[in-house]
Amino acid sequence: MASCVPVTELESTEDRMHQCYDNYVIVDIGANLTNKKYSRDLDSVIQRAKDSGVQKIMVTGTSLKISREALRLTRIYPGSLYSTAGIHPHDAKSWEEGYYEELRDIAQSSECVAIGECGLDYNRNFSTVEEQREVFEKQVQLACELRKPLFLHERDAHDDLLEILDKHRDRLPAAVVHCFTGTVEQANHYLERGMYIGLTGFLCKDKSDNGVRKMLEDGTLPLDKLLVETDAPFMYPNTRASKLPTHVKEALTERSLTFLHRYCTFQRNEPCSLPAIVEMIAAFMKKPVEEVALATAFNALKLFGLSQ
Repeated sequence: MASCVPVTELESTEDRMHQCYDNYVIVDIGANLTNKKYSRDLDSVIQRAKDSGVQKIMVTGTSLKISREALRLTRIYPGSLYSTAGIHPHDAKSWEEGYYEELRDIAQSSECVAIGECGLDYNRNFSTVEEQREVFEKQVQLACELRKPLFLHERDAHDDLLEILDKHRDRLPAAVVHCFTGTVEQANHYLERGMYIGLTGFLCKDKSDNGVRKMLEDGTLPLDKLLVETDAPFMYPNTRASKLPTHVKEALTERSLTFLHRYCTFQRNEPCSLPAIVEMIAAFMKKPVEEVALATAFNALKLFGLSQ
């Protein structure tokens, strides 16, 4: 099912905002397609994504092994998949001598468009704080060296993350805070530094009076700094959640809900759920869905230098 607005024409975003009504043009900046849950039907998963309007997908690297596998997938699905290369904070304890050079080798590939998923996670502390900080800073240095964007992970470590990033502020490349779940104040700290904010199906379970939903409703998250992602197979967007406002539920189209409910579950989310997430974001922002879809796709193309 071809999109009626080719990705190659995204430079003229504003002129084409309202030309596409039966399909969207969307970029999923974070999907864990190396996960074993996709081992039997990845072809179908990618085709469903395209049919739903998700034209390009970034496959997240979270360890050396997974970063290599993510890169391998980009070469099987050229033009559709791109990859990142990084060590997740949970895996920081696995860092060994020579990892920097190995990570650089992966990240230098043209299909690899960002350094990460990297950052700090003090919520679970699967690696010690010291290990996380050391490994994160090495990856920030690599991003500075290669001039590739950072794909950031942060949980309960906002101040420490900013401290490390600010140490490299003069050389720091662009960055996105992936799967943002923080407060308005934290988002503003990132935005003040020119960073992008990545939103997922977390929207459905955000119960804070000072979180993601408020930012969208108040217009404090600029559309030109917004990116969208599924974090598949995680972050299933539960559109039936009781806390989801009625006007947001009513904004969901039958088409996006069909992809969501037919192919996605709490146990295995897919990139084809992304149109439903974009529709929710648009409803919270009180903007046309096509505007949000194309603007976020344009942001992804610009930030990560995805081929058009």
